Amino acid sequence: MDNRIGFSDSTEISNGSSTCCIETLSTPMPSNPEISALQQLSRSLESIFHSPDFDFFADAKIIISSANREVPVHRCILSARSSFFKAVFSGSAAKEKGAEFELKELAKDYDVGFDSLVAVLAYLYSGKVKPLPKDVCVCVDEDCSHVACRPAVDFMVEVLYASFTFQVPELVALYQRHLLDILDKVAIDDILVVLSVANMCGKSCERLISRCIEIIVKSDVDIVTLDKALPQHIVKKITDSRLEFGLETPESAGYPDKHVKRIHRALDSDDVELVRMLLKEAHTNLDDAHALHYAVAYCDAKTTTELLDLGIADVNHRNLRGYTVLHVAAMRKEPKIIVSLLTKGARPADLTSDGRKALQISKRLTRASDYHRYTEEGKASPKERLCIEILEQAERRDPLVGEASLSLAMAGDDLRMKLLYLENRVGLAKLLFPMEAKVAMDIAQVDGTSEFPLTNIKVKNLAGDQRTTVDLNEAPFRIQEEHLNRMKALSRTVELGKRFFPRCSEVLNRIMDAEDLSQLAYLGNDTPDERLQKKKRYMELQEVLGKAFTEDKQEFDRSTISSSTSSRTVGAVRSNGKLLNRGGGKA
Repeated sequence: MDNRIGFSDSTEISNGSSTCCIETLSTPMPSNPEISALQQLSRSLESIFHSPDFDFFADAKIIISSANREVPVHRCILSARSSFFKAVFSGSAAKEKGAEFELKELAKDYDVGFDSLVAVLAYLYSGKVKPLPKDVCVCVDEDCSHVACRPAVDFMVEVLYASFTFQVPELVALYQRHLLDILDKVAIDDILVVLSVANMCGKSCERLISRCIEIIVKSDVDIVTLDKALPQHIVKKITDSRLEFGLETPESAGYPDKHVKRIHRALDSDDVELVRMLLKEAHTNLDDAHALHYAVAYCDAKTTTELLDLGIADVNHRNLRGYTVLHVAAMRKEPKIIVSLLTKGARPADLTSDGRKALQISKRLTRASDYHRYTEEGKASPKERLCIEILEQAERRDPLVGEASLSLAMAGDDLRMKLLYLENRVGLAKLLFPMEAKVAMDIAQVDGTSEFPLTNIKVKNLAGDQRTTVDLNEAPFRIQEEHLNRMKALSRTVELGKRFFPRCSEVLNRIMDAEDLSQLAYLGNDTPDERLQKKKRYMELQEVLGKAFTEDKQEFDRSTISSSTSSRTVGAVRSNGKLLNRGGGKA
């Protein structure tokens, strides 16, 4: 299927005295020498922007911190093409060679991505607008035409906003027209995004604002959703229009009743205990207040989990728009919430009123290039990809209940060995699959348990240094309540991993079975030499995995998985593989 996306066949669009040319696949050279000269100038400036030596000639940089990328630019060219950049570059600090400018500071009110910035800058250099970039504007759903899916809409509204901010009116006019052309194909929730951005652009996007409002007025979008997505003056316009056309009555057009509003405010404050108290007044219940839908859409994942744990909400309840809670979670793109709902019995096969499952919703929201980047670069899975994998797995038959791997089965009824195995397995998961492990551990509430002390005895290594290692045979092992709680939480983590992340679970099985870390720690009736070798071997593995995990956790906690993190993770895995091979195991 041909997924190429482009603008209309017209080759230029006028806006006052400015003319914007749209590049086509084959444009014949005009006979007019003035036009030929302009095209040559355009190609020359374009070649500067795309030249591999571009960075060398540039005298400033625009930094996109969210993408860990930067774009070198020429201040003289941008200043000549945009009064916005002329003002930015006129400051004394900006005149220094190599000056850096944060994109977040330049475009303050909306997040503009790397590809959208490049599209605007390329136009400022060359005066040409190329077709929408395929790799940026294609979602994961292979059945989608990719004309109006969320990645395409996101790209267009980002370019629209950046063009408005950088004062490039002809580009604003072009992208406004293209959005108007596809608006009838855009999902209603995505139209809220278009309207929000168009409103930021003010009078220059009046036609787009009017058309979006017209569509939303006739839609089933509820007042709570409108209030969360749009400024109040736009919401009032929509509600007034609905009343005028008789689409709503004064009683139904307002906000929910005061009891529902109090529950929503309590959820906004992450106060589930207050929600419980409000429910005792018996004016409403969680389902009638659509409280679970609200929490999934707008609240912290922890708040959603606590609300689920009350056990008094129907996890498959539909709101007034026909969305189940899982449909809303797919729109939120938070894997922890999706797994929490599925473990409570949410049905992945339920359809929206227009025939979409949660999986299709998630796929239509995810850019294909981001989804596939994980397998290409070995980076930690982005949230969007995890959501799709979780929902895909939920639609399949759950894996057979049984031991996680051979190593755990070998531990038999020895609770001490099982606990050791689970500690090592989850620790390894945190190293190799940090995002997946965090989702499973948070839901299993591992952080609320006490870690089993694997290191409690001082021994001398071959160099004569005092080192800490494990010897569980020095004293009788007594399983205590805290150990049982820890074991339950770790077991739950492994179960969730098996159910929702089978790919990761299989990798862990192979590593754990190649060299059983739990058996390595268990010294039994070994000779002193054998015990010394096991202790050394265990320490080596623990040091390699522990060091790499510490480094990755620091990066993960900052929510930025950089390429250097990936290198450390890969390095740790390779080091672990060498240790396994040296010990005679199979990686």
